[in-house]
Amino acid sequence: MSLLERMSGGSQTPPEKPAAPAPPPGEEALAEERQRGPLRPELLEDKARIHAQLVELSSTTGDMGDRDQVRARIVELTERYIRATGLMLSRRDFEVLVESLVDDVLGLGPLEALLADADITEIMINHPRQVYVERRGRLTLSDVGFESDRQLRQVIDRVVSSVGRRVDESSPMCDARLADGSRVNVVLPPLALRGACMSIRKFSRENLAVADLLRIRSCSKDMMRLLEAAVRARLNIVISGGTSSGKTTLLNLLSTFIPDSERIVTIEDAAELRLQQEHVITLEARPPNVEGSGAVPIRALLVNSLRMRPDRIVVGECRGGEALDMLQAMNTGHEGSMSTVHANSPADAISRLETMVLMAGAELPSRAVLKQIAAIDLIVQAQRLRGGARRIVSITELTGMEHQEVTYQELFTYRQVGVSEEGAAYGYHAATGAVPTRLGHLHASGEEVPASLFRPAPPPPREEMY
Repeated sequence: MSLLERMSGGSQTPPEKPAAPAPPPGEEALAEERQRGPLRPELLEDKARIHAQLVELSSTTGDMGDRDQVRARIVELTERYIRATGLMLSRRDFEVLVESLVDDVLGLGPLEALLADADITEIMINHPRQVYVERRGRLTLSDVGFESDRQLRQVIDRVVSSVGRRVDESSPMCDARLADGSRVNVVLPPLALRGACMSIRKFSRENLAVADLLRIRSCSKDMMRLLEAAVRARLNIVISGGTSSGKTTLLNLLSTFIPDSERIVTIEDAAELRLQQEHVITLEARPPNVEGSGAVPIRALLVNSLRMRPDRIVVGECRGGEALDMLQAMNTGHEGSMSTVHANSPADAISRLETMVLMAGAELPSRAVLKQIAAIDLIVQAQRLRGGARRIVSITELTGMEHQEVTYQELFTYRQVGVSEEGAAYGYHAATGAVPTRLGHLHASGEEVPASLFRPAPPPPREEMY
């Protein structure tokens, strides 16, 4: 009788021939096994011993091969360990033990189950035994946890080292990314008092299309029609919003409207943008090395990009002095550039840009700074509403300067009417009635945007609000 038959309570009659090894499970089977729950605490010591044997074996045999080969090797070692120690395991415990070892060797340990769940958009590890997840905009405590501080540190080191960065007690904070582009932030003790913490903002496996944004009511058809025309007509666009409001997702979507014939340079602190065009140059800032030298900030990349003959410059996010260089690029023949900023409203975005320009160290008069900011044509405000829904809540056009202030007008807005019994905000998108001053420029660029697009309409009935 095979080991698995004994664990599942099979017949005591031995087979005439040894059973052929079962083929490695596919992705659906692996996902099902991961849902069986965490490994029982009393098996942690046994897992550590099997893992030590696996490490010793790999050091002598070299390359462990792909996932199927590693899993077969782990199954063999686990069965050998069970025979040698007389350990009694159920089929469920055996499968969970094997998958836990596979995830530790090839993946990110307990996080593999959460990363495989398409409904989860963010993973937040407060400390090794407390992991929260975001599903459909709502935070819940997951049943996943790390076996020890050491296991969490191993996962962190694997993520950080994969992108050539480091994190330790001397440099306890780090931004990194996973292979699929998901954003990772790590904070270690002594800054994190309850143990290492990590957050992972997952990227969807497929980029959202216009139809997806319309389906989830993130914006209206008229708003998307204006944004498409604005990108194609090379208007400068800044996407503003708070944390997790969907700025990068929206920037990715707007970039799809850029014609394939144009040369695009993207500049980011950690590469997250996934442009679909062929002619794209992707630049990523570099942090300092162990000696504290060798850093290449976004500002240096932005200045260098001007010598790379770009048609468009896309900056993932402006956080500091690079805002000055981005605005100068918009003013010096690189129309159609785009970026994101953290701000709660279009007015706040203008104020924050002014502050970031001053952070560049250039002693410019306020009027000169505001004239640079006036080069921006549109500010698109994204917001995460109560209940978790992400909406484009405003499209605002900058119209120039008056009395030492940047003037602007709102073209489209999201009017929140109330909150449902489930705690979700609801309302509707509407035009404000203001006609953009750049409508003639859009027409001259071959974009058919009728003035009727900006005509306000009466509010819809309650059942049609979202």
